[in-house]
Amino acid sequence: MRIALIAGEYPPLQGGLGDYTRRLAEALVGLGHELHVITRFVAGEPTNSLCGGVYVHRLVTAWNWETRRRIEGFNRLFRPDVLNMQYQAAAYQMHPAINLLPGALAKHIPTVVTFHDLRVPYLFPKAGFLRWKAITTMAKSASACIATNVEDRDTLIREGVRMVSLIPIGSNIIPAPLGSFDSAAWMRTRGIAEDTILVGYFGFLNESKGAETLLRALSLLRARGVNVGLLHIGGRTGDSDPTNQAYAAQLDRLADALGLRAHIHTTGFLDERGVSEAFAACACVALPYRDGASFRRGTLMAALAHRCAVITTEPRIALKELTDGENVLLVPPEQPDALADAITRLISDPSLRARLQAGAGALSRLFEWDSIAARTAELFSALLSG
Repeated sequence: MRIALIAGEYPPLQGGLGDYTRRLAEALVGLGHELHVITRFVAGEPTNSLCGGVYVHRLVTAWNWETRRRIEGFNRLFRPDVLNMQYQAAAYQMHPAINLLPGALAKHIPTVVTFHDLRVPYLFPKAGFLRWKAITTMAKSASACIATNVEDRDTLIREGVRMVSLIPIGSNIIPAPLGSFDSAAWMRTRGIAEDTILVGYFGFLNESKGAETLLRALSLLRARGVNVGLLHIGGRTGDSDPTNQAYAAQLDRLADALGLRAHIHTTGFLDERGVSEAFAACACVALPYRDGASFRRGTLMAALAHRCAVITTEPRIALKELTDGENVLLVPPEQPDALADAITRLISDPSLRARLQAGAGALSRLFEWDSIAARTAELFSALLSG
């Protein structure tokens, strides 16, 4: 098949949607398909290029009402068999034109929307129910939809969307072989005292991820005499969501108020090996999502793939694959005391930590890219065969 993926962001832009699109495209190429990615222009990058077997077309200067014309021009030139839009409102600058795009394109080419979340776009002040209407209209006008998690799939079905497939995401960071990694040496080179117990946090600072809960838990632990430090792995705010900047500033003020600045260590954006090394230096990884753990979270998938001892928050909808005490530790959202207690329990119990690490590795095998690509290709083939 000749498959075209529409992506609001794509490397070198930083963002989970772009990283997912690259992984999916490369895995589909590995299955013998011809892959094109339609994305936005980045200064210094060629308009058309071939990277990792994927043809990348940076045709879009901004996501707006002009986008449809540019994609239709691409379709006339390359004649793809199927279009697959990777949707996350922030990646498309919250523009409502994108919500109408699948319906227009599906009149001529099978068009599938992969919903990375169901966050509504900005329309105008006090748009109210119209913002959610934009999501449901988008889903119903597409040829088919892919949900990356159970919660979003069930929501779309309740809204009357008929063609919804559940296909999870995988880790955007492939673990690098580290051999006999020396975490103490790694910490020394970064000016971190060797007796510091590092608690990892991975990913951009976004309000839904609950980093303020983690800061308050860290403050509680230090008040109890536990020498913990926070290691923020990866970039700070990303390139797509402008709300991340304001939230990051809010966290800086909280860290100052709690006297934590000296105990927060940041890596900045890293390559894959750098991420793997940072994970390996941590005693555990804390991901206290406000809305509960979900398999739509690439940060969770990356921590599991790296066999980390993960503490995260209880999912809103029970996920049978997550087993408290076996592959993760679960705590209630927005409760710093509970998170601090879980961190204490984990760092003081090596056998529990080892069990969680083994369980995380086993769980991550359910979310490998070859399987994700095969299931995606099967859906496209089914659409083409009617």
